[in-house]
Amino acid sequence: MDDIILLKQGEIILKGLNRREFEDKLISNIKRRLQPYGKFKIYSMQSTIYAEPEGACAMDAAFDAAKTVFGVNTIARAVACEKDKDAIIAAAVEYLGDRLESARSFKVESKRADKRFPMSSIELSQYVGGLLHEAFPHLKPDMQTPEIIVNVEIRDLAAYVHGPASTAAGGLPLGTGGRMAALISGGIDSPVAIHMMAKRGVKVIPIHFFSFPYTSELAKQKVLTLAEILGTYCGKLMVEVVPFTHIQEEIARKCPESLSTIITRRFMMRISEKIAVYNGCTALITGENLGQVASQTPEALAVTQQCISLPVLRPVIAFDKKEIVDRAREIGTYETSILPYEDCCTVFTPRRPRTKPRIADVVEAEAALDVAALVDEAVAATSKG
Repeated sequence: MDDIILLKQGEIILKGLNRREFEDKLISNIKRRLQPYGKFKIYSMQSTIYAEPEGACAMDAAFDAAKTVFGVNTIARAVACEKDKDAIIAAAVEYLGDRLESARSFKVESKRADKRFPMSSIELSQYVGGLLHEAFPHLKPDMQTPEIIVNVEIRDLAAYVHGPASTAAGGLPLGTGGRMAALISGGIDSPVAIHMMAKRGVKVIPIHFFSFPYTSELAKQKVLTLAEILGTYCGKLMVEVVPFTHIQEEIARKCPESLSTIITRRFMMRISEKIAVYNGCTALITGENLGQVASQTPEALAVTQQCISLPVLRPVIAFDKKEIVDRAREIGTYETSILPYEDCCTVFTPRRPRTKPRIADVVEAEAALDVAALVDEAVAATSKG
C-alpha cells in the first residue's frame, strides 16, 4: 500500500497571530529536506503536516530526514483510507498485518479530529480492536504496556492508520529565531551548544579559531566535519575560519602567563562580534560550562564578556559533562569531537591560570598589545571553510 508521512507540530500550536508564519517556515524546511528523496506534496491541516509522495520516492530515507527537522514533534508513516469503519479495519490488516502477526499484545488508540464521524474515539477504538483481535486471535489486548499500538486518526480528508509514532527533533522551525554566531572549537561542548540553539529556530554562523602550525590541518578538518554533521539538523553551515596564530604569539610574548587564557578568550569575543555583526547576527553562542575549566568560573566569564556589547548565550552552562556527552552521542558529533587533534585553546594553556581575574588587571595587561589592529587583521584574513 502507498503510505504517507504525518508530521505533528510541537510548540508551534501554542503560537498566536503569527502561527501561520511559523507553519510556513516549517513547511518550507520540510520541502527542502525531502527534496533529494523524490517529489512530495506537502501541506498542513489541523496541526499536522502531510508529506504525500507523488510517484516513486525513497520513503525510508525521507522519513529519517524528516525526523531531523526542527519544529516537528512526532512523525509517523501512515496509510490513508475512506472514513468508514470497515475501510479502516481493512487498511489496518493490510498495512500493519506483518507487525500484528509478530506482536503478542496490542492496543488501539483513535483520534477523531473530524467530529462529523459517527463514532466517538472510544467507540472506534473498541470496534477496531475487537475485529483486529478476531483477525489475529493470538494478540492479547493490553491497555498499559502493549507491544504494538494501532493508531487511527479521523481527519478532514481521510482516515489514517499507522503504528507507533517516532519522536522527532522538536523545537521551533529553523530560521524563526534569527541569526547568531557560534564559537566552535572542535571539542564536545560547542557542537552541542549549536544544536541546542538551532533547535530554538536559530540560524547559526560557526566561527573557528585556527592557529597553524600549532594546530594542524587535521584539527581544522575535524571542525568542518562537525559542521557537516550538524548540517543534518541546522542546514548547510559555512564555518568562518579565523587565523589566530599571530594573536596568540603576541599574547604569549607580551602578557602575563596567568592571564593569557582570559586575554585569548577576549580576543575571540571581539573578533566573533565583528563577524557576527557583519552577518546580521544578534548574539554569540558558546559551549562554555560553569566551572569546567579555569576560564569558565563566574569571574572569568564576566571578564571575558566585558569587552563586547552583543549578548552571549551559553546553552550548556549548567549541564554536567555526562549530560553534554549524552547529547553529543544523540546528535552524532561525539565520535568526531573526541578525535585527538589539539585546538588553539589548549596549545597555549598556562601552567597556573588565574581563575578569579580582575578586569583592571586584564585591561592593564592588554595595554601591551595593539588590540584594535590585531582584531582587524584577524577579521580581514578570515575565510570560509
